[in-house]
Amino acid sequence: MIKAIKGTRDILPPASAVWNRVEAVAREVFRTFNYHEIRTPIFEETALFARGVGEDTDIVGKEMYTWEDRGTPESPGTSLTLRPEATASVMRAYIEHRLDQIPGVKKFYYIGPMFRRERPQKGRYRQFFQIGAEAIGSESPVVDAEVIEMVVEILKQCGLSDFQLLLNSVGDGKCRPRFMDALREKLVAMAPQLCGDCQRRAVTNPLRVLDCKVPQDQALIDTLPSILDHLCEECHAHFKIVQAHLRGRGIAFEVKPRLVRGLDYYMRTTFEITHGSLGAQNSVLGGGRYDVLAESIGSKVPAPGIGFSIGEDRLVMSVGESSEPVVDVYLAPMGEAAETLAGTLAAELRAQGISVERSVDRKLKRALEVANKMGARFALIVGDNEIADGKYLLKDMASGEQESLARDELVSRIRKN
Repeated sequence: MIKAIKGTRDILPPASAVWNRVEAVAREVFRTFNYHEIRTPIFEETALFARGVGEDTDIVGKEMYTWEDRGTPESPGTSLTLRPEATASVMRAYIEHRLDQIPGVKKFYYIGPMFRRERPQKGRYRQFFQIGAEAIGSESPVVDAEVIEMVVEILKQCGLSDFQLLLNSVGDGKCRPRFMDALREKLVAMAPQLCGDCQRRAVTNPLRVLDCKVPQDQALIDTLPSILDHLCEECHAHFKIVQAHLRGRGIAFEVKPRLVRGLDYYMRTTFEITHGSLGAQNSVLGGGRYDVLAESIGSKVPAPGIGFSIGEDRLVMSVGESSEPVVDVYLAPMGEAAETLAGTLAAELRAQGISVERSVDRKLKRALEVANKMGARFALIVGDNEIADGKYLLKDMASGEQESLARDELVSRIRKN
């Protein structure tokens, strides 16, 4: 028997209803903040992610699905990669289509699958889904605060509570090198006591050591220098304004100096939101500013931006399963004449936005059993007597109450509940 590949899964009803609801909430919040959907290919040239995300990140070094595309004698094959994240793809589209020519901050959102070959665990898959947004064209800390405000609003409207917003600044090209020097100096003696990955990172990219998730390393990592002690005047002022705007909007946060995220393109504002329902790997989303990403992938025009990505798999897990009925009305026709009429009735109800499932069983008891198992809100029973009387029997599947209603009364009665 062929089964789903390790690290992938099927999203089945009724769980898929929660996914639809989460995505609908996100789309509506994006609309109110004037964000517009962008859809990029699910695979790109490998160089885009190697240069954009960073050669020394775990994503590029260990987790990407990469292959050589078939070429021809005249045109050699190209190295392609399933997208492990979407920000680099959005920036590539921004540059390629000269979206910098559009005035104002360009605001995009995306919803779709990403791919990373990492160890599957709770809420973490090799094909996973992200809901994300990017605001490109401004260095303003006010934009940073608004992006964070937007993502907090999405979580709240999805029904998530008791989450924690973590905030940090990772500096810029002027002040971060000084911090990196201090970090390298401290790691010379400490690295041999850390995990194998951190020993490698201490040489190739010391900032990644702060992103280590190995529990045994945390006490040592807490003794490393803090980036907040090394921020330049401009980065310090930027971070201070972001915090002030968040406080002004009543958004609680905790400043976490070790928060660096796992992508090389982040600078200045970085943030993460965690939730206790997810266990040790408790991050629901993360984001940050990437003012030099455009240049790193070949643009000659600066395109400062900030964005985030929500792990939709993890958000759905935190929100919980839906208890809403799968269908509004289970239509049970009893007899040939009723089956003919049922088609017209179903069309009328569906035209009013009411979901309808028709029974294919003429035995009432069995039809009601199916309606109950399906989670239908109502059963609408149509037989010879109902046709003769011009009234139809509507049964509330939760309470068991039944009432006879004329055809023009059905919609208002169903909508009432």
